[in-house]
Amino acid sequence: MTIRFFILSAHYRGTVDFSNDALKASEKGLERLLGGINDLNRVVPADKSDEQTHRLVSELAQKCYDAMNDDFATPQVISHLFEACTTINKILDHKASISEDDLNTLNDTMRLFTFDLLGLKEEKGKSNDAREEAYGKVVEMVLDLRAKAKAAKDWATSDQIRDQLAAAGFEVKDTKDGVTWKLNK
Repeated sequence: MTIRFFILSAHYRGTVDFSNDALKASEKGLERLLGGINDLNRVVPADKSDEQTHRLVSELAQKCYDAMNDDFATPQVISHLFEACTTINKILDHKASISEDDLNTLNDTMRLFTFDLLGLKEEKGKSNDAREEAYGKVVEMVLDLRAKAKAAKDWATSDQIRDQLAAAGFEVKDTKDGVTWKLNK
């Protein structure tokens, strides 16, 4: 998928600078885009969207369609999807709000263009699904122990758990809504 994303990030008529650094950047970009889509599952809708979020959601699909109709300008589509990811992060950080209708529209638009039209997908082999689920349960268990240590004001243990997870390649973030984690590659 990284190579597909790399190719889609450049206009099909343009010259492509194929290098290891460019592929690494594409891999990070793809992870960011897919992470933004997955983060939509964590968004708690508000009663009403703020003006900027509502405008982005209402214009996103048309902007993406316009880019596709303008000589299949996939780099512009990806740019608009990244703009939506920035808004998703603002919503999760409680710096913006989104209504349930706008959230559903945003989710549908992001999935339509990312998966259906650009053909991107998360690469998780079926043989790894059980392993991924087991890792997830273990990390959640360790994070529960960390939360108990924090509740008991045992900061040394809490910090040690976070630091050891980081050393093992896990990025742990404390947010207002709880702890999130992801495995860094």
